[in-house]
Amino acid sequence: MNRITISLIKADVGGYPGHVSVNPQLIKIAEESLKEIKEVSDLLVDYKVMAVGDDLQLLLSHKKGIDNKEIHKLAWDIFKKATNQAKKLKLYGAGQDLLKDAFSGNIRGLGPGVAEMEFSERESEPLIVFMMDKTEPGSFNLPLFKIFSDPFNTAGLIIDPSLHNGFRFEIIDILNHKKIIMHSPSEMYDILALIGSRSRYVIKHVFPAENSKLPKDEPVAVVSTEKLYQIAEKYVGKDDPVALVRAQSGLPAVGEVLEPFSFSYLVAGWMRGSHNGPIMPVSFNYAKCTRFDGPPRVIAAGFQISDGLLIGPLDLFDDPAFDLAREQAITIADYMRRHGPFEPHRLPMEEMEYTTLPNVLKKLKDRFLDVE
Repeated sequence: MNRITISLIKADVGGYPGHVSVNPQLIKIAEESLKEIKEVSDLLVDYKVMAVGDDLQLLLSHKKGIDNKEIHKLAWDIFKKATNQAKKLKLYGAGQDLLKDAFSGNIRGLGPGVAEMEFSERESEPLIVFMMDKTEPGSFNLPLFKIFSDPFNTAGLIIDPSLHNGFRFEIIDILNHKKIIMHSPSEMYDILALIGSRSRYVIKHVFPAENSKLPKDEPVAVVSTEKLYQIAEKYVGKDDPVALVRAQSGLPAVGEVLEPFSFSYLVAGWMRGSHNGPIMPVSFNYAKCTRFDGPPRVIAAGFQISDGLLIGPLDLFDDPAFDLAREQAITIADYMRRHGPFEPHRLPMEEMEYTTLPNVLKKLKDRFLDVE
């Protein structure tokens, strides 16, 4: 079988202006660099450069497997080159996500977000690439659950016998750095007990069920779960997660994969990474965060994988079918903004400790007196 690896590696290397978008010069640097690499080596099968908000996105197809040093070094070098140009242009937060000085064999733990999967290409291999800005990895918990577990979202769970065995969820406890694999539907309630706490328990992978006709060790979905504050030991920006989701032929259909985003659900992030707000599904052209540095955005790029070639992208949210979700997001944004600095618009205190708020509280700590 033709095995292929898809790697989506992203980083904020400089905003334009502020945290709004990626400067076209940085996109050009990435495209020219990848073109040169593809021309002089066999490292890559194909590539695409994309952007959402202020995040530069490198989508790479290759046959090197996940966590490959050459692939990760390639991305690191491109981000460093783009950062140098961002500094020349005095772009905001130039190199913000490059939290370490030197590459040490793997880009994980250095700041950039990574979502990778290796699999055997099926006769037809649709792939949906989701990219979010101004939010955290747990923001994919709700849609991934609905895609692979909710029959009210995914009709195939009821009417397609090939989906009846369900799926396995790999869930990461990002505070204790532990993971667990759980099966849906048999453990559905236990899964929800965890992933409802999106700031702590995050879906990393979705795999076929043990008795599925699909290879049980090949993921059908993967999310970047890097937490910037854990790497930098201070707030440097939101994690802006990405996800890869395979579709059709024993998996949810493309329309079922997109359906959860017809609802503008609440996520954490938005301004200064300190607020709850609506996720807004937008076209590539509207993937820039302006109002209160938001609202948080998500784009969906559709591809067909053909012998590793990335046929696409098709801008899947560039569709009036998602207009109501966008209107809903605007309405929710209005409602949440009117809370100002009050919860539930501002995040609860246990989550605010990872923002810049502790610097405000530090200067007040000696003024607190015991209550008799």
